[in-house]
Amino acid sequence: MSAGALLTGCGTDGTGDTGASGASGAGTDSPSPSREQESAAKVLWMGDSIAGVEGPALEAALTASGVEFMNASSDGGGTVVEGDEMSSRLAESTWEDLEENIASFRPDVIAYQITTYDWGTPEQQRSSYEKLAGTARDAGAELVLVSAPPFRIDDFYRPYESAIESAPEVAGEVAEAGGGRVHFLDSAQLWGTESDAERAQRAPDGIHSCQQGSAAFAAWLSEELGERYDFAPAAPEEWADGSWTGDERFAQLGCS
Repeated sequence: MSAGALLTGCGTDGTGDTGASGASGAGTDSPSPSREQESAAKVLWMGDSIAGVEGPALEAALTASGVEFMNASSDGGGTVVEGDEMSSRLAESTWEDLEENIASFRPDVIAYQITTYDWGTPEQQRSSYEKLAGTARDAGAELVLVSAPPFRIDDFYRPYESAIESAPEVAGEVAEAGGGRVHFLDSAQLWGTESDAERAQRAPDGIHSCQQGSAAFAAWLSEELGERYDFAPAAPEEWADGSWTGDERFAQLGCS
């Protein structure tokens, strides 16, 4: 599958266009020689399994752009929100892992995609996101909060729908008060807001993304991070056809 085919449909109404939808050609997971000499930034990627399935494409895109990348997402967890009993239990593991990852990787940027488990009151969400901002600051890193894509609210998620809706609003408020070291990126620019719309590019489960959606997200987030951290995102033909497209997670999701 060509880079152009992978990115076909990105921003179909124009608002989510990454500027790369017409790219084509053989891709690679390796950065070009000119980018290998010095890392433009070090990005620690956090979130749940939605972030996890976006991770292979994001790693390929950022590595090709000269950015060091660590995928610290967690299937079935990944939240930092210390809210109800379940989310607090998941968050405990996330905070422990974060401490270890900061010590070993020493990121410049901690990018946290709001998870499907950020359950709690707006006050609990705010406290947790502020704690994450403080942790990033103490580590000498900036924090980028990214809203989750629209996903199917089934019987499992329905009891937590109000928390799912409030999380990005609270994250945006925390970013506004972050003194320029906390940023909020609204991925609705790419995905829209309806999980069953073609633009949302959801996998058959209505929650995760397949290769095309993950590539679209990687191109979009690379552009956003490049603007903030002064690096030029690699063109999709450098990475979109790489070996990441064969990641077993896509097969498990029923992606073609």
